[in-house]
Amino acid sequence: MFAELGNLSRSAKWGAVFVLLISAAAILAPLIAPYSYETQDTANVLASPGVEHWMGSDRLGRDLYSRILYGARVSLSIGIFTTALALLIGTVYGAVSGYIGGRVDQAMMRIVDVVFSLPDLLMIILITVVMGRGMMGIFLALTLVSWVSVARLVRGEVLRIKEFPFIEAARALGASHFRIVFREILPNMVGLLMVTLSFRIPSAILAESTISFIGLGISPPDSSWGTLANDGWKAIKFYPHLIFFPSLAIFLTILAFNFLGEGLRDYLDPKSRLRQ
Repeated sequence: MFAELGNLSRSAKWGAVFVLLISAAAILAPLIAPYSYETQDTANVLASPGVEHWMGSDRLGRDLYSRILYGARVSLSIGIFTTALALLIGTVYGAVSGYIGGRVDQAMMRIVDVVFSLPDLLMIILITVVMGRGMMGIFLALTLVSWVSVARLVRGEVLRIKEFPFIEAARALGASHFRIVFREILPNMVGLLMVTLSFRIPSAILAESTISFIGLGISPPDSSWGTLANDGWKAIKFYPHLIFFPSLAIFLTILAFNFLGEGLRDYLDPKSRLRQ
């Protein structure tokens, strides 16, 4: 399998390498960061990038490079875990809806349509206001607005796959509905789910960064890339490095995930592979 993945495009490989590197840096942040995320150097407040502080320091003298590393733990954790939970909920919901069909399918999809019609940003803001600032509020908010798109995608794929001859053969052999859905249909959607996961993670990271940027996200002294960008925005005129480096981290990470997702989509699409 890993040998086959070597056929990914060059941009997808670079994206995968960057994702692995930034993930490793986030996990190893306590070991590789030169300072703690809350350590203050009062002698170098708002320092420009230099030897002591590679990316400069903020208005409290905290090392920006260290805070970006620690912020990566928050931003990536929220992006990965909210996407994984939304993928799980949406997959089960969409698979059940598409497989049963009929009135049950219509009723379940009406619920999806109602949730999908609500503006995502407004829903996230309302949920975070009710739940309070912090990781749990953002985690629940992003999960609750993300699963519906996955459910619609999975439902459509289940409606297509359940008409295949091997599904009819499984029914004729007396296979249970549970086995047909989870042993016959869903395994044939692994590629689709992998691509969906790779595209939904950067969307969740961007959503968390947006919420934190407007002041409804992670509470100080903890930091995410969005909160760091928010701090930098307040001093963008005289200290542009404070917003440049967090924004660059967000941009490169989202770009890497998108490159990886496009590479996986092209690789797992038989028509695309035939064109190559």
